Amino acid sequence: MVISRQLLFRSAVWEIARPRHPLTAGHVLIRLSDPSTEFSGPSAADWLRCHNLARAALRDVLGAAKAVVMFAHRWHPLGAALGEPVAESSTPTFHLFARWADETTTPGRQLALPAHRRLAVPEPVLGDLDEELRESLRFFADGPLADVAPEAGHFDQAGFQRGPATGVVPFTVEAPLQVGLHAPGRHCLIRPASGAGSIAALRPDELLGIADALAGLPMPGGVSGLSCVAVEAESSGEALSIHAVGRSGAEPASPLLDLFRLPEVSVALL
Repeated sequence: MVISRQLLFRSAVWEIARPRHPLTAGHVLIRLSDPSTEFSGPSAADWLRCHNLARAALRDVLGAAKAVVMFAHRWHPLGAALGEPVAESSTPTFHLFARWADETTTPGRQLALPAHRRLAVPEPVLGDLDEELRESLRFFADGPLADVAPEAGHFDQAGFQRGPATGVVPFTVEAPLQVGLHAPGRHCLIRPASGAGSIAALRPDELLGIADALAGLPMPGGVSGLSCVAVEAESSGEALSIHAVGRSGAEPASPLLDLFRLPEVSVALL
């Protein structure tokens, strides 16, 4: 797969690209163009811009109204990588899985297989689709989503709600259950106190707050990092949930397959 076909859009700090082995037609990456870039206000704002552009383009081209974001924090998927995307590189990378009515397979079904048994979307199928996505991304970047500064109560033209800025970015961190018998650490839920139901409703300072919350999670013995799944609310009044699961190179089984069995995650991925 050549670089010219991988890259879909490059912004100031982040870029939108296809992974080396796209698991569905709606599987794209948001990754840092320069791995040395600090995660600060400007880079958080640019990440949200890329996310919103990707969501708008995937909705435009595929009719994808929903999406799930998966990423690793201080963790590098190992071996069969059950339940998680394989690592593209050491560059900070977020996997966005769009969902739409006519998809032929689901992210969860693919991720439940060992990495070597997953079937990538054939390149001929993606060729024309990626050209459409590039055109759509350029359209939204130059027009409807060109201004990324959030305004109180504003709904942009892609249908994403942007909440009012409050200057306070607390998050609630819960430990609802132990995921699986073999999980080396707690399963934690991080939710924005603002009640934002989607990623697009977050502000840059809230995104930085999520990073701080993840960095502050306890790492009990054996835990070296986290696998994270961001699930948007299905109903009005509910908040975005970021599931963070402790991971260890010594774990006898991946806890993510147990995570997939939770109703909220199952609906989002399967």
